[in-house]
Amino acid sequence: MVPYIDVMLVLLVIFMVTAPLLTQGVRVDLPQTQAQAIKQSDSEPLILTVDATGRYYLNIGEDPLEPLTTEVLTTRVQAALQLEPQRRVLVRGDDSVSYGEVVHAMALLQQAGARGVGLITRSPSG
Repeated sequence: MVPYIDVMLVLLVIFMVTAPLLTQGVRVDLPQTQAQAIKQSDSEPLILTVDATGRYYLNIGEDPLEPLTTEVLTTRVQAALQLEPQRRVLVRGDDSVSYGEVVHAMALLQQAGARGVGLITRSPSG
């Protein structure tokens, strides 16, 4: 009986290690759903845009069309959230940008003090 337990534990470890590797290369079509719109508030939300090449843009500052470094981005977000801690923070990622880039952007926002981050999506077409 004891050797079977050892074999089962080894198989469990093998499956735990290989399962994430198997799903990384799988192409899936995600379902489209109608998401509820966020309630409007008085203040404009902070919107971080990640373009197709992974550059960051923030809708506040002198030139919102200028790409930002991670240091400048976190500094601006920290300053904006210190002035208004309840301000909504949203991420808008290009369709072709990798999931990892969007997650990295969300981590930067969290490091800058954002308590919650929302994602901007588009409604499914007709």
